[in-house]
Amino acid sequence: MKGCELKRGQMKLSFGMIFSIILIVIFIAFAFYAIKTFLGIQDEMKIGQFVNGLQSDVDKMWKGSQGSQEVEYLLPSKIESVCFKDDEYENLIFRSDDFIGGKEIKHINITKITEAENPFCIENVKGKVKMIIKKDYGEALVEIIRE
Repeated sequence: MKGCELKRGQMKLSFGMIFSIILIVIFIAFAFYAIKTFLGIQDEMKIGQFVNGLQSDVDKMWKGSQGSQEVEYLLPSKIESVCFKDDEYENLIFRSDDFIGGKEIKHINITKITEAENPFCIENVKGKVKMIIKKDYGEALVEIIRE
């Protein structure tokens, strides 16, 4: 029976190893959570940059007398399409499986944009959305067309 006895130092070492393993697991779980959170923030920033860039380009076209400009914006790949909808509060919506959000873009002729189809959607292809921002001479608002 003498061979089955544990010495006190051996027990402390095993508890220390178990505690170390638990700490490592906790740190790894926290690292995955932090990475997931940062990637979510990155997606939100891309959406914000898209909205700001689109509004800026629309404003530039709106201030001019006429023009047409092809534009390309980056969006997270989880967003399937960007849609323009004739709605009183939000005329720009993002569509995906788990995310639908809305914003308002000013100075666009939403009635003309959604005349043929409401909502008027532009597909997100590999994280890029391409469209044409156009204003004809004598028009008060800007029109958005698929490329």
